[in-house]
Amino acid sequence: MSHNIIEIIDLKKEFKLKGKDKITALDNINFTIQKGEVFGLLGPNGAGKTTLISILTTLIQPTRGYALIDGIDIVKYPKLIKPKIALMLDFKLLYNRITAYANLKFICKMYRISNYKDKINQIVKDFGMEKWLNQYVSNFSMGMKMKLALCRTLLLERDILLLDEPTLSLDVQSKSFIIDKLKDSNSTIFLTSHDMSVVERLCDRIAFINHGNILKIGDKDSIKKLAQTEIILKLKILEKKNELKSDLNQLNYILNISEEPEGLVLSLKDRSYYRDLFLILSNYEILRFNEIEQSLEDLFIKFANQ
Repeated sequence: MSHNIIEIIDLKKEFKLKGKDKITALDNINFTIQKGEVFGLLGPNGAGKTTLISILTTLIQPTRGYALIDGIDIVKYPKLIKPKIALMLDFKLLYNRITAYANLKFICKMYRISNYKDKINQIVKDFGMEKWLNQYVSNFSMGMKMKLALCRTLLLERDILLLDEPTLSLDVQSKSFIIDKLKDSNSTIFLTSHDMSVVERLCDRIAFINHGNILKIGDKDSIKKLAQTEIILKLKILEKKNELKSDLNQLNYILNISEEPEGLVLSLKDRSYYRDLFLILSNYEILRFNEIEQSLEDLFIKFANQ
């Protein structure tokens, strides 16, 4: 039976800027992550994602509240936490003036990774980077740097991976490659992102954060159901389209109507009005009727504006 490997309780972080009032980066954050879970934290720039990662990796301390990793208080016992976690801050932790091999050897030596030569050779083979191993990182593309940063993180063989925007600014091919590699990992993964395609493909559960507050949390399907109050409907109608539009504009449960070449797109207040709507539509020749499911990107924009 799985257990909570990360627990965040009433976490708050404030920053005091010179000559300014305090800024609340995180405000009363509460959630848990189960062992083996891939958990995504979504939010716009400045929402508090990196601050939370920094607290969990013991880089900074919370103003109030606490967090447990595998049952251990991260503030009281940071030295016990570090052997359990690996951090990826895109490619900021790479050294550009040395080779890829030197970067990987350095991290292995620092963390006393046994048999590091064999492990380096194996992971660069898995990532298809053999011919780049002895090249200077300064010559790498952004995609290659991100692959190397992930190699560096996975070499530590940690139970928990904390990944801050692991696919930032990558092309589609490089992004897909990194997602597939993370899927193959047996570690618990906590990642931050504002990339909807990453979350759709990778995460078991997600949370939306904005202005330091968790807005929604759950699996993808439950969040969509929870957040989707209005219903988007697409109608195909070729005759009497303007007449139908005029009739629908008189209804207070139709929130918005837009035209398309072959029909109309409606925003229905909620499903309880379906019966009334069908009575209106029965007077017209509707060729097709579809309900459009909101994507996570739609929900992200909606939550970000709250």
